[in-house]
Amino acid sequence: MGANLDITEKLQKYIDNFGLKLNPIQQEIIDYNKSLGEIKRMQIDPTQCYLLHLIIKISNIKDVLEIGTFTGLSALSISLALPEDGKLIALDKNEETNKIALNFFKKANQDHKIETIIKPALETLVELNNKKFDMIFIDADKMNYKEYYEKSLGLLKKDGLIIIDNVLWHGEVADENNNDKFTVYIREFNKIVSEDKRVEQIIIPLGDGMTVCRLL
Repeated sequence: MGANLDITEKLQKYIDNFGLKLNPIQQEIIDYNKSLGEIKRMQIDPTQCYLLHLIIKISNIKDVLEIGTFTGLSALSISLALPEDGKLIALDKNEETNKIALNFFKKANQDHKIETIIKPALETLVELNNKKFDMIFIDADKMNYKEYYEKSLGLLKKDGLIIIDNVLWHGEVADENNNDKFTVYIREFNKIVSEDKRVEQIIIPLGDGMTVCRLL
């Protein structure tokens, strides 16, 4: 029976050499984030950039909403995969990191595709109630995941996708003895999504774990 490989650093380099190449500005964001210390964990993993790219391309996605932008790696990865007439609305409440992200978007010549909104995402999600998206990517404050997910369902086109990051929470969700509040919350959130009859969903063990949901 097949089993998942343990991806060593050496094997990851091999995969990177033979797979999709990052845009130079994507790499620049990754290098910049390395200088930020512990907060760099807010960045998605490069393997997730590849997955987002593939999903957008094969699903002919044009209109995307992102909840949680940080310094812009996921937003730029999404925008680069979108067609020239595609549009990404990126939500974040941190004005300083947003300025950094905007600079990267401009350097990559993607700023015409990306609109950023700086305010609490739950407020913006209410204001966007007349819009519909092909895909919504959630990677923001974990304690609001249930609210982000529920509101996102109402903004999604039929067969649209919701992709949620950090659903394996450093692997701690599987440790029944771990009752840290964030671990418990993510564990409860995963249960809610798995039992939601409005979607079909899979968990992909890339980065810190991603759930991909398709609205039925």
